[in-house]
Order: sequence, then structure tokens, then C-alpha cells
Amino acid sequence: MGCKAAQLARFTGLAHFNSFGDTTMTTPSHFSPDHPVPTHQRPFGGRDLFSLWFSLGIGLMVLQVGAMLAPGLGLAGAVLAIALGTGVGVLLLGAAGVIGSDTGLSAMATLRLGLGSHGARLPALLNLLQLVGWGAFEIIVMRDAASLLGARTFGEGSLWNSPMFWTLCFGGLATLLAVSGPLAFVRKVLRKWGIWVLLGACMWLTWNLLAKADLGALWNRAGDGSMSLAVGFDIVIAMPLSWLPLIADYSRFARNGKHVFGGTVLGYFIGNTWLMSLGVAYTLAFAPSGEANALLLALAGAGMGIPLLLILLDESEKAFADIHSAAVSTGLLVRVKVEHLALAIGVLCTLIALLAPLAQYENFLLLIGSVFAPLFGVVLVDHYVIRRRRLPAQVDGWHWQALLAWAVGVAAYHIIAAQAPELGATLPALLLAGGLHLLLSFSRGRETAQA
Repeated sequence: MGCKAAQLARFTGLAHFNSFGDTTMTTPSHFSPDHPVPTHQRPFGGRDLFSLWFSLGIGLMVLQVGAMLAPGLGLAGAVLAIALGTGVGVLLLGAAGVIGSDTGLSAMATLRLGLGSHGARLPALLNLLQLVGWGAFEIIVMRDAASLLGARTFGEGSLWNSPMFWTLCFGGLATLLAVSGPLAFVRKVLRKWGIWVLLGACMWLTWNLLAKADLGALWNRAGDGSMSLAVGFDIVIAMPLSWLPLIADYSRFARNGKHVFGGTVLGYFIGNTWLMSLGVAYTLAFAPSGEANALLLALAGAGMGIPLLLILLDESEKAFADIHSAAVSTGLLVRVKVEHLALAIGVLCTLIALLAPLAQYENFLLLIGSVFAPLFGVVLVDHYVIRRRRLPAQVDGWHWQALLAWAVGVAAYHIIAAQAPELGATLPALLLAGGLHLLLSFSRGRETAQA
């Protein structure tokens, strides 16, 4: 890796592609997706990445995924699915993060290395769509929780119980954070005091659970069998995989790949496993109906609602990340500064949150896995196996073998999910797409050598 700086300089000169595929550029902003971040402008270290991904692994949505697993798997089965799904997912997430520190490029810009400058447009568009959905979902979750706390504290008819009020508040906050960008937020908020607030909230919820619930009885109680371990694994792994298409938007501000990998893996695994397991346990102990409001009421009863309030405030960071990365993805498609795009996308997410109910969340998670798990099977094999973390001399318009491998992986995901759901579809589809890309690239290289 000693020639990394020289490689980056060479790649920057040869492959500074704009959204139209040529090599001219307008003056980039600090967050321009296809403008590599210079090494001296990368302040993130392992502690920064740990703080960021511990925080992103915690949230109300994570608790609700735990509630989703609870009835079918029971506590023991759900914790196993959580540990396995999160463990495999964070390894892939950490590996994708290192690509950002290797290149200094945004997540969608790095896809050009494997898919080609034109081939990366489709995943950039799909990423925009899924991140707008995630951003709206996050605002909805925050709104519902805040309205519930407001009604519990001030009564049903107060302003603090108004869904529209909270939608506008949280949508505005997330948009403001997205426009300002990730550097100041991670270093000045998360690293200094945000991480300690979240740790305190998780410990408070854990203490309340240990004090009020019989965990031994819950552990020995089997689930009702309505969900298999494989389906539970697929639902859980979709959480870390949903961050694959945007992790490089943040790891590009780190210099050391080992710090990126270690901070990401440890931070997200601890946060996600801890809080999702709490979601399972709280549901089984205090909200057996499994309804989201029942779980929120149970959480609101712990510590006068203070831990839930702290987690609720942290949720705005996830909406910020979704909106910022959606803007970065859009920056590859249109010639508009990321900061301006973030403002427009934040407004769009807020409008969707005002109109859309929180429904079909499980199907949404599985759909994300079906598209991006095979894609990053291709991306990881291309970066680590085929190119061995080296930058290409040039980037062509279309890399058809990579696009074909991705398409086969997506098709395999849906076939397995429909015909053999007990096997789980995420890992087979990812491995198939990556293996096929390796095979096609090897065959193409051999044919070129013979010619």
C-alpha cells in the first residue's frame, strides 16, 4: 500500500468523471462524490468510526426489528439470528468501508471502478430511491415515538401530541444536519458526548429489563414457529447491508483502512446486537402483542421515558445519514452541489413522512437485501480479489460482466426466497454474484491475453 498516494493522484487525473462521463468538472465542493478527498483532509480515526457506527447501530427502528423477530423465534432464537446476521453483515460493511479509505471516493463513485462510469448510474438511482425511503421511515418512527411521549406527558390534545408538528421538527433537524455534512457532526457531537449519552440509554434500558423481567423464563420459552431462523437472519443482515451503499461516504474521510474496518465492525456489532436484543426482550416481556405502539409504551415506562427520549434524539442522525448520502448519490447523476441536493431531498423525505404510513417494513428490508447484497458481492470481489485494492488505469463506460453477475445475483435472491426460504437468500446471492463476476473476469482476462 506504499504507492497508494501515487495511485490516487494518477487515478484522479485519469478518471475524474462527471455525471455525463467526460473528464471536465466544475469546481467541486468538499463532499463532491467523484472528487477524491485528499489524504491531509481526512480527520477520521478508529474512535470516530466506532462512535459513528455504534450510533448508527442504535435506534428505534432497530428496536422494532427486534419486535418483529420476537413472536416467531422467541428470545433464544432471535438473539442467535441477531448475532449471526449482524456478525456477517458488519464484516461485509467493514470491508466496503475500507474501499472508501482506499480511494477517497464516495460509495457510488467507487462503483464506477467495477461497473463502469455508465454502469454505476443504475445503482446510484436505486440507492437514491432506497435512501429517500429510509429517510422518510426514520422521520416517521421519530414522529410516532415523540407523539406517544407527548401524549403520555401532556395529554392527547396538546401540540406535543401532533404528528404533523413532530414530522416537521424532525424533518427540519435531519435536513439541517445533512446540509452541514458529516465531519463536524461526528467529531464535535458524537465523539465528544453523543457516544456516552447512547451508552447510558442502553445501560438504563438493560437495567430496567433485568429488574422487571424474568429473563430465564423468557429464554426457555420457544417462539411460535411463524418465522424460521433463516428468514430472521435475512431480516437482521438487511440492517447492516442497508448501509453498504453509503458507508464510503463517511470512510472516505479516514486515512487508515485498519481503523475503518475495526471501528465499523466493533461499533455497529455492539450497538445493533445490544439494542435489537433489547427490542426482542422488551416485546416478549412487556408488549407480547408485538405492536409498535405497545413496544414504545413499554420503553416509555423505563426511567420516566428518558432512555427512549435519548434514543429518539439519536434517531435524527440516521435520517441525516440517509439524506446526506442520497444527495451524494444524486450528485453523480446531476450537476448540483451536494449541499443543495441535501436540502431538496430533506424536504422530499419530510413530505413523504407526512403522507405515508409505516407499513410493509419487513418487505422493504428484504427488498434492499435483494438488490444490494449481490451488488456488493461483485464490488468486494472486484476490489479485493481482481484488482487487489489497486486503482484501475481507466474506467470504461460499461463493465458488462459485472452487471451480468449482479443481475444473476438479484434473480437468485428472489428465486431462493420464493422456493427455499428456509435456506436464506442473502448470503447465497452475494456469494453467487461475486463468484460469477470473478469467473467472468478471469475468462475475459484469459481471452484478452490469448488475443
